[in-house]
Amino acid sequence: MSWSKVKLIFLREVRDQLRDRRTLFMIAVLPILLYPLMGMVFLQVSQFRREHPIRVWLLGAENLPQVPALLEGDAFAEAICPQEESRSIELTVAPKADQSIAKTDASARAQEAIENQEFDAVIYIPPNFAAELDKFHEKLTFTKPTPGEVGASDVPKPEVFANTASDKSRVAYERVDRILSRWRGAVIAKNLEARNIPLEATRPFEVVNIDIAEEGSRRIAIWSKILPFILLVWALTGAFYPAIDLCAGEKERGTLETLLSSPAQRSEIVWGKLLTVMTFSVATSLLNLVSMAGTGSFVMTQMQRMDMGGVIPLDFGPPPILPLLWLLVALLPIAALFSALSLAVAAFARSSKEGQYYLMPLLLVSLPLMLFPLMPATELDLGTAIIPVTGVMLLLRTLMEGQYWEAARYALPVVGVTALCCLLAVRWAIDQFNNESVLFRESERWDIGLWLRHLVRDRGETPTIGEAVMCGVLILMARFFAGFVAPATADFRSFAAVTLILQIALIATPALLMTIMLTSNPRKTLSLFAPRWQMLPLAILLALLLHPVAMWLSVGIHTLYPLSEDAKAQIQALTAPIAEQPLVYVLLLMAVVPAICEELAFRGFILSGLRHTGHRWMAIAGSAAFFGITHSLLQQSLSAFVLGLVIGYLTLRTGSLFPGMLYHLTHNSLAMTAASYWPDKLKSVPSWEYFVAVDDSGLYYNPYFTLLCGAAAALLLYWLHRQPYAASEEERIQTAIDHQTSLTGQRPVWRLW
Repeated sequence: MSWSKVKLIFLREVRDQLRDRRTLFMIAVLPILLYPLMGMVFLQVSQFRREHPIRVWLLGAENLPQVPALLEGDAFAEAICPQEESRSIELTVAPKADQSIAKTDASARAQEAIENQEFDAVIYIPPNFAAELDKFHEKLTFTKPTPGEVGASDVPKPEVFANTASDKSRVAYERVDRILSRWRGAVIAKNLEARNIPLEATRPFEVVNIDIAEEGSRRIAIWSKILPFILLVWALTGAFYPAIDLCAGEKERGTLETLLSSPAQRSEIVWGKLLTVMTFSVATSLLNLVSMAGTGSFVMTQMQRMDMGGVIPLDFGPPPILPLLWLLVALLPIAALFSALSLAVAAFARSSKEGQYYLMPLLLVSLPLMLFPLMPATELDLGTAIIPVTGVMLLLRTLMEGQYWEAARYALPVVGVTALCCLLAVRWAIDQFNNESVLFRESERWDIGLWLRHLVRDRGETPTIGEAVMCGVLILMARFFAGFVAPATADFRSFAAVTLILQIALIATPALLMTIMLTSNPRKTLSLFAPRWQMLPLAILLALLLHPVAMWLSVGIHTLYPLSEDAKAQIQALTAPIAEQPLVYVLLLMAVVPAICEELAFRGFILSGLRHTGHRWMAIAGSAAFFGITHSLLQQSLSAFVLGLVIGYLTLRTGSLFPGMLYHLTHNSLAMTAASYWPDKLKSVPSWEYFVAVDDSGLYYNPYFTLLCGAAAALLLYWLHRQPYAASEEERIQTAIDHQTSLTGQRPVWRLW
């Protein structure tokens, strides 16, 4: 690859983008003007911020006790409601003619008054309230009752009516509740005084809160959550629109063909465009970050001067300079990742309009990864460090807060995962540009009638990529909603019924129906071919050898992402019905049925459809991802994903679904027997402790035995890799392209898939 050509393409693309006034306005002018304008408008609106008066209606005022007084005239007593608070309350006391009303009538009148917006809240004091309260007071004063004899059950309960669906009524309820709480405190103080008990007896000690955080660290703690999120959002949006113009825009202008016919290689074109998109992504992020941080700190300072400390923290100030440098360091890899993703997505789009529609799915996929670090309990550890985007945000927050040792411990996993994601995204973008069927797709109108006739008339031997993805999505949706409506399983019979329904009706049936309706060769779609006889024992042996590795992998996953106590309780509740059942019934339900149903769906229909991408490892990973997500728990999903990779590779290499079924059956059988059958047998055979042992946490394999089994499994997989392989038509075409481009030097010989 010639970097001089990459530089030429980069300069050409940057020049073209800078000639576009809309691009310059969105990247340079809008960030500078947007936040100051927003801050100015916010300050102007904040000047009108005031406490709106609430209208309160009091029914039954004549039933109030004289001491302690709740009312002074037609207002709340100043001892209960200070004058500053009383100004925002318009109290209306019902006349004496309306005082003696029944409780049901009071409820109806209060509801009517609030619904007609005459009042925001209504207080109802029931009849005989003062008399019963005096009796209760006398009982405490002149007698010495036992604790069981004293109670407030005989005293009628005042009621407060409000409409929580209305903001104003809800605010009125909160203010009235505070006033009545103070009044009740005054009643308590009166009762204590009657018994010669000081009020301090209710507060034997005070708790002194001491905040050891410095003002600067409190400021950093706030900015460290806001700035990384803003940085990543603008890095994505700043990369997407230039990428659309550089790919879909050039398709519309007809200049893409000229660029592709130049002496520059496809990889050089991609790198030139990628550097251009990165440049605008970095510029957009920096300008928005600087403008937002400067305007935000200025606005917050002005609001503090306006005595609006209830709206913002009092120690909120401008962000320190040193933590901002860490944002600049992290911006380059993040911009590279989002730029490569945006470029690949934009290359797939037929037009600029279609490309803009792809921004929302890309943002929806990235947004949860950006929001997860903002949760209070989320901290940087090894488990969160290997999550793309999330690890970067948590590392930035740790660095900005000055926890350098903690950041250094997990910097390598974060950098490694981010670099791997960038590399995969760049490879995807290059593959998009090498696929001319993607680059030169034409816009077309979609007609549902023509589409349905096309599905019936032009059925292929195997499903298309879209049909395979649709099957996976349907299974996931059915599995998701079934988890809410499935009944609780109290015995093995109900557990077996629910499991069979989930496996047969929700996983196997959609795949089989789509196979019959959408394909012309169900046998080829589901890979129901007889394999060579050696492949069947190989599948069983491979499952036996990889089971120790799978056990250690499961332990590692549970170490990174520990199960919560609720999840453990749910698992125990699910496994309790099968604990005492005969082993043959358990294996039929938990091993045989999933091996058939899940393999027909994921390694049958879905895998055969995804093979049309031309990349077998992409197809294997896609089917494994669907297979993993169908499991409810994250820990199970990760283990199932790895299991799906092995079974998918075994299915493709053998050209048959049956070895994958045998592997799945053997793996699940080992998992079930290891949990319930093996521990008792191992205790009676001490010599097995060199291979497998049992402790309080369960069964585990010897590490050396696990390494030995892993090495033997690797040899088996290598032997399988050397066997003849029946590639699909798309895979043969892609292999020819890879071979040709590697000979001409357009791309490296090695491939990631």
